[in-house]
Amino acid sequence: MLNSSLQQLGSALRARKISSVELTQLYLDRIAALNPALNAYITTKAETSLAQARAADALLAGGKAQALTGIPIAQKDIFCAKGWRTTCGSKMLENFIAPYDAHVIEQFNNAGAVNLGKTNMDEFAMGSSNETSHFGTVKNPWDRNAVPGGSSGGAACAVAARLCAAATGTDTGGSIRQPAALCGISGIKPTYGTVSRYGMIAFASSLDQAGPMGRSAEDLALMMNVMAGFDERDSTSLQHDKEDYARDLNKPLSGLRIGLPKEFFAEGMSSDVAKAIEAAIAEYKKLGATIVDISLPNSKLSVPVYYVLAPAEASSNLSRFDGVRYGYRAPEYTDLADMYEKSRAQGFGAEVKRRIMIGTYVLSHGYYDAYYLQAQKIRRLIAQDFTEAYKKCDVIMGPTSPSTAFKLGEKGDDPVQMYLSDIYTIAVNLAGLPGMSIPCGFGAASNGNPGMPVGLQIIGNYFDEARMLNVAHQYQLATDWHSRAPQGI
Repeated sequence: MLNSSLQQLGSALRARKISSVELTQLYLDRIAALNPALNAYITTKAETSLAQARAADALLAGGKAQALTGIPIAQKDIFCAKGWRTTCGSKMLENFIAPYDAHVIEQFNNAGAVNLGKTNMDEFAMGSSNETSHFGTVKNPWDRNAVPGGSSGGAACAVAARLCAAATGTDTGGSIRQPAALCGISGIKPTYGTVSRYGMIAFASSLDQAGPMGRSAEDLALMMNVMAGFDERDSTSLQHDKEDYARDLNKPLSGLRIGLPKEFFAEGMSSDVAKAIEAAIAEYKKLGATIVDISLPNSKLSVPVYYVLAPAEASSNLSRFDGVRYGYRAPEYTDLADMYEKSRAQGFGAEVKRRIMIGTYVLSHGYYDAYYLQAQKIRRLIAQDFTEAYKKCDVIMGPTSPSTAFKLGEKGDDPVQMYLSDIYTIAVNLAGLPGMSIPCGFGAASNGNPGMPVGLQIIGNYFDEARMLNVAHQYQLATDWHSRAPQGI
């Protein structure tokens, strides 16, 4: 069961070969055994999960099951879930119990899925390694001395280690795709506005996007069918027609035009990643695709643009955490101003403070035009580059990350090197495009350790998720990288 797809699990549940209670208990037992070493979950509530499983079994018995009814799904701890501790990986919200469900949680509840628990993440989704979490570092199940990526590192680890059937994540600058690549799983960031942000704790509102993480493109399609949809409570939610994201999975790829940006294959990518990406492109040629050379000339500016815009929005969004209404409050203070200062100084971690300070600076009088306004102009140029590229190709491919998973602590003292981990993913968020990562091989082995997973990034045009999932699925039918599991898992 642990290696079954969501479709296979759904079929087994509907055929009554296994109950949702039995399946949920299987995962809860694995979490109890493996999570102390991996730290993928922050919160589990066994009785609540099992109660949902019993309700799902009743639906299954009554013939009222949907595709994901009874299937245990892990939820990133950035989504409010009524009655569940929702921490966003922070000290500031360490003891916060959500009074309502996020839209994403509602969608899974309506589908009859089981909430298996809340997964670990970088504090307020700020990080590329899952080392900034107040609840400790998540370990990569392929090598427990390596990072799983971030900020959705707990979700990626849980999927790779078979601690859930699938998981939700969020992606502001690569936080679904990069950990998916580093942990050898599949993950997709949909077109901005496709999945509601209601009840999702905000980092950078014009960039944040929820999406699914699973072992295969087929799993992601079933998850997208549940997660996507208009929500009037989110002003950025798009009124896009409901669609079946699995409809094109089995279409052949003959005639597909794959764009390879020359900027993605310049210096900076490690040789073992380059080798795996080249092999994946060769496989696509065998499947009938043609290769088109393209250019995204402004993509090299995506990192500096992102680290102006995202901190600016974060400084505004995180101003609500002041110790007054909810969240952490300093135990000792002299007056209101002192309470604000001490609550925020004690409640936020170093990376969050760094980004708040940068964001406040670029929005301040005298610097707004020089930094923030300029960054917004370049953001438009980056989006225009993609518009021009799609006149020549159907999808764009390249590496998800410039290297395989790096060692814990390796980049902790060098924020710039950490930020460059997202160099291939950030432009997609700035343009609001859909992007995904799928496993395409392994890097070089070293010091007796097996090679670490490599992710292939697929970038589509707006609302082209179904085509992207088809492109990924056909590759996964021809290869087995997505079915590999970490040793001992």
